[in-house]
Amino acid sequence: MMRSLLSRQDHLQQITVWREFNRVYTARLGLLRARYLDSKFSLTESRILYELLLEPGRTATALRKILGLDAGYISRLLLSLSKRGLVQQTSSPADAREKLLKLSAKGRDVAQQLDEHAGEDISNMLRSLDASRRKMLVASLARVHEILRNPPSKIEIVQASLKNLAAVRSLLAEYYDALNVVQRDTPTDVGKLLKEPNAGFWIAYMGAMPAGCVVLRPLSAQQLAGECKRLYVRPAFRGNGIAKALLDRLETFAVSRGLMWIYLDSKDDLHAAIQLYRQRGYRMCKRYNDNPQATLFLRKRIGKSPHAQSHKNE
Repeated sequence: MMRSLLSRQDHLQQITVWREFNRVYTARLGLLRARYLDSKFSLTESRILYELLLEPGRTATALRKILGLDAGYISRLLLSLSKRGLVQQTSSPADAREKLLKLSAKGRDVAQQLDEHAGEDISNMLRSLDASRRKMLVASLARVHEILRNPPSKIEIVQASLKNLAAVRSLLAEYYDALNVVQRDTPTDVGKLLKEPNAGFWIAYMGAMPAGCVVLRPLSAQQLAGECKRLYVRPAFRGNGIAKALLDRLETFAVSRGLMWIYLDSKDDLHAAIQLYRQRGYRMCKRYNDNPQATLFLRKRIGKSPHAQSHKNE
């Protein structure tokens, strides 16, 4: 009985501490104001703009899952943002019931301004702390995020073979449509890729569902180098670390094949992907291919070789 009473008291104390923290940080971050960062937008509208800045082509369903919003509410917000010329909606080739969402030029400007203002606010708060307290705060926030995130489902990364051809084709088709890819792999290209010993196509499964993919292929124009292509995670599975897991497997395979460098290309508006690449150590380099849609070119050194010469992209 006494043990049960103490347990209940502990639980109530934990609730009190949590709620007190909520009261402090919501006021400190200005979340109680009618408009976020004294802009013309609510916090929810600002968050939608930010998510679309990070990843154009998301659907309303994907946004609803990410933000935990009611379907009717997010539809009304998207309609309002569209009427203001900030968000553009187009039908999804994969599902006519869904709309692909992206920011207009005006929307990107607004989202970037809000993002910069938010960064300045946090920077000012960090400057008010000395170095040791700042380090403690950031580490604590990272720990809280780790504890509170939904327990991730088990991710299984499989190197595809011809028996996975249906999943390969389905993922590639979605990827091409999502990014409006011009240079697409032919069925013959895909077949060769699945059989090539120094190349690979990896599929991430969550349960029985193919959730994402990535490709590594030899880069003949560069010595001891491969190219990362077709990194894609289906919208419903994003936020589970799948892209990182796929890149981990690709880079491990590349090292096992004696490669020194991984190259990749991207586009300026793929902010989430570019951020991920930079976090993993990919750095800007000169153009190395003829992809007409690519605007950024990056590479990462993954191995060492006493016989390797400097790359002409250095």
